[in-house]
Amino acid sequence: MAEIVQKGAPVLRQIAKEVPLAEIQTPHIKKIISDMKKALAREEDGVAIAAPQIGELWRIFVISHKAFSHDAERKNKKVGFDPEKQYDVVCINPKIVSLSKKKKKIPEGCLSVRHFYGNVERASKATIRAYNEKGELFERGGSDLIAQIFQHETDHLDGILFIDKAEDIEEIKDVKP
Repeated sequence: MAEIVQKGAPVLRQIAKEVPLAEIQTPHIKKIISDMKKALAREEDGVAIAAPQIGELWRIFVISHKAFSHDAERKNKKVGFDPEKQYDVVCINPKIVSLSKKKKKIPEGCLSVRHFYGNVERASKATIRAYNEKGELFERGGSDLIAQIFQHETDHLDGILFIDKAEDIEEIKDVKP
């Protein structure tokens, strides 16, 4: 069972490698994705996870179905995503293709920086282009929490933690979602 690595682990500071397209559906990559989904499901307050957070240096992140519960996001139907079904969204080799000029400071935490929270300036809208776990290319836009996740998880793939950008960082124990 994959454990979520914590700050201080060298893998969190490295730039993740792109997954070769021919390898997306291999048993090795499928196992990594499965391990990521299981690790994320164990975390009551987790909404997304990047492969480096389980010690795998690949450009993959998974967004929990919990993140899509907001009505505005559920109405946004794009290729590779059916908002009526509750499943986690896998993003392989994601690239942010656009960010809104409007930014706002948003409270943020991280499964790899437990109990620490701070405010991070993020674009309020973002669009990514990525491959799903079937190897199909899709593009997905999001606002608010989804845009924040796109940016936070892409940072993970580039070896950046939210605490590198956050202001007013404080430690809060026993936070419930």
